Amino acid sequence: MIDDEPASAADDNHTGRPAEASEDEKKRSFWKELPVLLVIAIVVALVVRTFVLQSFWIPSGSMEHTLERGDRVLVNKLVYEFTDPERGDVIVFKAPMEWRSNPEDEDFIKRVIAVGGDTVSYSRDEGRLSVNGRALDESAYLYHDPVSGAADLPSKDGYEFTVIVPEGRLWVMGDHRSASGDSRENYIRSGRDVSSATIPVDSVVGHAFVVMWPFERFHWLTVPETFDAVPASRSERSASRD
Repeated sequence: MIDDEPASAADDNHTGRPAEASEDEKKRSFWKELPVLLVIAIVVALVVRTFVLQSFWIPSGSMEHTLERGDRVLVNKLVYEFTDPERGDVIVFKAPMEWRSNPEDEDFIKRVIAVGGDTVSYSRDEGRLSVNGRALDESAYLYHDPVSGAADLPSKDGYEFTVIVPEGRLWVMGDHRSASGDSRENYIRSGRDVSSATIPVDSVVGHAFVVMWPFERFHWLTVPETFDAVPASRSERSASRD
């Protein structure tokens, strides 16, 4: 009878068991595969860095003490493909050219205070920033002088303003207001031009969500509770009715 079963994998050592590769063959196989593994690792790292996650180094004190000079933050670059930045988020964005003291310093990090359709204001009488008529309690994140304990003014130099943020744009400010070139400062510098004071949503690189280095400063960058109490803007209410 003809045996039509597939041939066995046994070698000709007559043991009926597959022959084991020699140590030299294993080493040669490893060195052959290593370049492929390295290429795959590099490609994966590039994809992650380009589209998913990227670390950023903090060079200035504009977000103190939420972020200190020398901190490294991890930024989610994918999240805003599915949703827009929200009030209270800490974001990295490509700064408008007129915001930059050095044209090569394009990546800025600030906190979103108001989004498109919001009314953001500051009055010396109230002494707080307000969004859609709701005063913000910024004590949890606003800079305090480490010696005197005095808090920064919510608006640098006590400058008063009322601005309606255009749709598709964001009003952003540093937590260390007296050391931050942000929406308020560029509003003054531009002669109260709202477009110059706000940034387009499309310029946002991603959401900074954790301080990852130095290790002793590891903490999550959560949205302060005060932003939960901000009422919807008129445009948000209209959209919800539709």
